[in-house]
Amino acid sequence: MSGVNFLEKLLDGGEFQVTTLGELGAFIRGSGIQKSDFTESGAGCIHYGQIHTHYGTWATETKSYISHDYATRLRKAHTGDLVIATTSEDDDAVAKAVAWLGEGAVAVSTDAYIYRHAANPKYMSYFFQTEFFQSQKKPHITGTKVRRISGASLAKIQIPIPCPDNPKKSLEIQAEIVRILDSFTELTAELTAELTARKKQYNYYRDKLLSFEEGEVEWKVLGESAEIFGGLTGKTKSDFETGDAKYVPYRNIFSNIAVDFGAIERVQVFQEERQNAVRYGDVLFTASSETAEEAGMSSVVLKHMEEPVYLNSFAFGVRFHPDVPLLPDFTKHLFRSSAMRSEIVKTASGVTRFNISKERFKKIRVPVPSLAEQAKIAAILDKFDALTNSITEGLPREIELRQKQYAYYRDLLFNFPKPETASAASA
Repeated sequence: MSGVNFLEKLLDGGEFQVTTLGELGAFIRGSGIQKSDFTESGAGCIHYGQIHTHYGTWATETKSYISHDYATRLRKAHTGDLVIATTSEDDDAVAKAVAWLGEGAVAVSTDAYIYRHAANPKYMSYFFQTEFFQSQKKPHITGTKVRRISGASLAKIQIPIPCPDNPKKSLEIQAEIVRILDSFTELTAELTAELTARKKQYNYYRDKLLSFEEGEVEWKVLGESAEIFGGLTGKTKSDFETGDAKYVPYRNIFSNIAVDFGAIERVQVFQEERQNAVRYGDVLFTASSETAEEAGMSSVVLKHMEEPVYLNSFAFGVRFHPDVPLLPDFTKHLFRSSAMRSEIVKTASGVTRFNISKERFKKIRVPVPSLAEQAKIAAILDKFDALTNSITEGLPREIELRQKQYAYYRDLLFNFPKPETASAASA
């Protein structure tokens, strides 16, 4: 059965009507919660950064808490509201939403909006993931390094609602769409739980193999053993919309121990510009994050470049001197180990954003075992990494297929009669 025929059967003579998010509900800006306000227990709160890193489509419990006294002064999401992160380093993550389904209200930080509405909460959260929403969102995103969207812009985005003149039937249809999508996410969740167990096993062996005692191996001070270079400079929003030069985006570095050259993005770079291109063996690092624990994430270049590939503005690179014997296949694991991560985290500071201090970063000491030992460790860890992270084999491949299946049916179920152009909402 085609998506259109299925929806016609679901509607049973009714129809979808397109309205805007602003007409359907209200956007309420969050209020000032810093990570320094977190307590061990107290009133639940949702920080915008956690929407990117911790929460999924919906949540019934919060990751963090603040004091009850402080919570009384803050704006809160009620059960059924969406909480929307309005800033990110990349466009795809801007306006990521989580439906709050827990008991009682929760405080919400700045750089997030509360969306109050009368629709099915999961239906709304799933809608925020659709291509229909994403295509309307992108023209409203502003900013160069930090990308953001306003509540006023979100209010212009169009959403199809089934049978709006019959609230009971409308909610029943929304619930059926949610039931179908939930079944896909549950299957993926089971596979993800198994993958998480395998990743813990990989992390255990990685940290065991990459923990070196003083005197056991040679140690090099990073600033004395490598060149540290920055990412793209002087770029505007239009440069990222029209260019054809390649660059490694922030999310690519954050998510992969080795750069994924299938996820390279484009930027305008003129011939006379002096920008730093990456090379085989470079170790790339994210320069900032919402938390110190996630700043300075690394990814290694394991490909020889046939044309220039540049580096995201929110990142920097480390290029070891030729006389420092470090294998790229070794460093991709080394800089993600707990021992090295703990040293990198110490170089980050900030309040709402945590930035790596290059001066402190240069003082980090790097273990340099023999090349034979590096090759042996890399071979062992590569096998574990393939089981936990490879998209061509094992569980990651199965999860990727499930996610593609879910995305297909999600967009099929939201494949309503559309306005003549999705861009009409931004007019």
